Amino acid sequence: MSRRVLRGFDPERLIEFRNSRGLSRPDLGRMSDVSLQTIHKWESGSQSPQIDILMRVVRALGVEVSDLVAVSPADRYPGDWRVLLGLTQPELGAKAGISTSMVGAIERGDARLTDNFARKLAAALEIPESELRASYERVRNRPPGTPA
Repeated sequence: MSRRVLRGFDPERLIEFRNSRGLSRPDLGRMSDVSLQTIHKWESGSQSPQIDILMRVVRALGVEVSDLVAVSPADRYPGDWRVLLGLTQPELGAKAGISTSMVGAIERGDARLTDNFARKLAAALEIPESELRASYERVRNRPPGTPA
């Protein structure tokens, strides 16, 4: 399970979608099997969701991940592409035939993105290899201390 900060998550959008469906926090928690406390923390911005748990809320609201998580394509890191598909690192690794630890290392820019890994990950992420390579270069060159 990924424990990374969920870049681009918008608590206000979650509140808007929940309210537009006439749901209270307890209703959404019950429907998605996510604790009321967790939903409160997400909506207040005091905690960032994990993609596997957020996916339960996304399904309960009948929305797409991209409705709640927005990162411009020009600013995306490899992990952002995975999140927009609603995949955890283990799920992406299984889909691409790459170990979870290697997926994580590539997402952080800590491991070399070989041609083989680039081809497999781009196919699994359903994006052009050039997009994956560009996002990898962004994560490799991010300022120190910036989460990947």
